[in-house]
Amino acid sequence: MFGVVAFDAFAQTEEENGDDAAVNQYGVPVDSYPLKAEAQNEIMVLFNNEKGYKFWMDNRIQFDGAHYFNLKNGMLVDGKPTMAGGVSLRRVRMAVKAEVHKNWYGEVDVNFANGIFELEDAYIMFTGLKGFEFRAGNFKEDFSMDQTTTSRYITFMERPMVVSTFAPSRHAGLQANWIQRSWIRASAGVSWQIVDTEDTRYNVTEFNKKGRNMGTNFTGKVVLMPWGADEFKGLHIGYNGSYRHAQKTDDDRDGADATGRGYEGNYFSTRNTTAINRLKFISTEYYGVKYDWLQGFELAGYKDGFRFQSEFITNHSVMDEKKIDLYQKRDENGKRLYDFDGPVANKETKYFYGFYAQASYLFFGGKQRYDVTQSEFTQPKRGKDWGDIELMFRYDFLTLNSQDLYGGSGENFALGVVYHINNNLKMSLNWQYSRNDKYAGNKGKAMIGKDSDGNYTSYTTGPNAAVSDFGVKFHAFQTRLEIAF
Repeated sequence: MFGVVAFDAFAQTEEENGDDAAVNQYGVPVDSYPLKAEAQNEIMVLFNNEKGYKFWMDNRIQFDGAHYFNLKNGMLVDGKPTMAGGVSLRRVRMAVKAEVHKNWYGEVDVNFANGIFELEDAYIMFTGLKGFEFRAGNFKEDFSMDQTTTSRYITFMERPMVVSTFAPSRHAGLQANWIQRSWIRASAGVSWQIVDTEDTRYNVTEFNKKGRNMGTNFTGKVVLMPWGADEFKGLHIGYNGSYRHAQKTDDDRDGADATGRGYEGNYFSTRNTTAINRLKFISTEYYGVKYDWLQGFELAGYKDGFRFQSEFITNHSVMDEKKIDLYQKRDENGKRLYDFDGPVANKETKYFYGFYAQASYLFFGGKQRYDVTQSEFTQPKRGKDWGDIELMFRYDFLTLNSQDLYGGSGENFALGVVYHINNNLKMSLNWQYSRNDKYAGNKGKAMIGKDSDGNYTSYTTGPNAAVSDFGVKFHAFQTRLEIAF
């Protein structure tokens, strides 16, 4: 019955507007035009060039596996250091992308990895002014070329520690990009809270109820790209800067209550560039922060089948003396007067930093490619009909030790090989040796050495302090099978 009524309504609308008039599901007359369908690199695209319309899906599956061995120290299971390996769906991405009315672009990208929903990109972009782009929504801030590079085209399976720790990723915000003559590009943006899962939305709501907001961040970047017009040769010289408001959205959730994070503080942590095992040996947490100032320096280049890439990133946490004094006040029983329970750092500025350097080469005639519009590497050109083999090397380092804070430091040595099968399939194999210092103890939970009696210990000082074989060390083999469609 409802179908008959709906049909009659559509028929009446078509009669009123002529036989050829198109209507939408609400009975409103709409413009319509034919679309062409093409498989562009095996991805179906619907388009009409005259109208400036283009629609396509962008999906991706990454199936990972990892095995860890020769572990020194770490988490104990039955008295022995153990680091569990296994398999994981690292990314299960589904995206809808469209260009409409020539100057407008929209994108929605979600992730269902391991059955957990997460919003990735959701933004609107205007390209109507020559040389400019304007974005509004949820997207990656333009900081760190490795962070902004899609996971489809990053060299190794995981990003370096300093990038995953400090480089801001997706936030709700606004951003303007400017590019001139393929040799210089700049961007400036303002951002607010993280928008990805139910928990982060819960944090925003809870702080809002308390009269707090998530703070405002300002990020800018400028990149020089000599020989940017050359498809297979170029240089990348970049500088990033970002002012980060101290209030964060990583408040711990304990049942229905927020437990305190977000009170002008930082929580930094990272894994040793591996995702199967979730342990974060390097981590620090402190409060009384006024603001953070991030800086990043980038140097990269490519010629034919060779490319190299490096970044040096620093984070300065400027402390708020008034807040620290407030947090540290206690009553006669030693209880803090302020409704807060968390580690408070001293008043000195905290300085953390890290860097990485990596290089790779396509061995069977392939060519490296670079996208000047985004200032990052993109899909390489394969040298053979059957594909190409890329060999890689990377060293990366990070320290979260500064002033009175000892979150630990670590370094990774990595080798990798990628078989680029075609435009949509590739297989990766990474070997890695990770070495951390004695302060990288997973917030005191991991054993960082042995004491004078030969027993495993997590202490760095005192009678039970580690005296030999400092730091968590391990080897890892990681594999990935990836398809994009």
